[in-house]
Amino acid sequence: MARRLIKESLAAVAVILLAALPGCGSVDDDRIPAMAVSVNISGMGMWNTYGVSGYGQSRRFILSSTRREPTGFPYTQTSSTGFGGILLISGIDPFSGDSSPLAYDLACPVERKPDVRVNVEGELYEAVCPVCGSHYDVTMGGGGPLSGPAAEGKYKYALRRYQCLPGIDGGYLITY
Repeated sequence: MARRLIKESLAAVAVILLAALPGCGSVDDDRIPAMAVSVNISGMGMWNTYGVSGYGQSRRFILSSTRREPTGFPYTQTSSTGFGGILLISGIDPFSGDSSPLAYDLACPVERKPDVRVNVEGELYEAVCPVCGSHYDVTMGGGGPLSGPAAEGKYKYALRRYQCLPGIDGGYLITY
């Protein structure tokens, strides 16, 4: 009962925060170029090894000509990780209020470079750009900006969101 009340309260706070953001301008989550995204973490064995389970737990997926993260992940010929890679984090979907895995492009929308990637920091589990210093709410705010250049000015810049679709045998498929 208490968990349900906490979950509903957190969802209500997230909805209120999202409703307040557009009041001062619009939030742009399309600054990062749209690129193919396909990471298959379906099946309970794969999910237990490479997925996220507890609130705030995160993992990065990067597949490029010079980098493969996480080490040992079985990428296939059809795998792709977007513009800067994928941030997978366990949080609360601000649109449904459900506790679920959430996925974002790792590239900072202010810097717009595939190798300038946000990192999850602190007890609040915020994604932070190491170059411009922008902070993003990735556990309850849909990747929306909290502070720094991404939150200043008429236009606010949010992280690009990706979908986490449930697999048939457990786990998830991350896609655009």
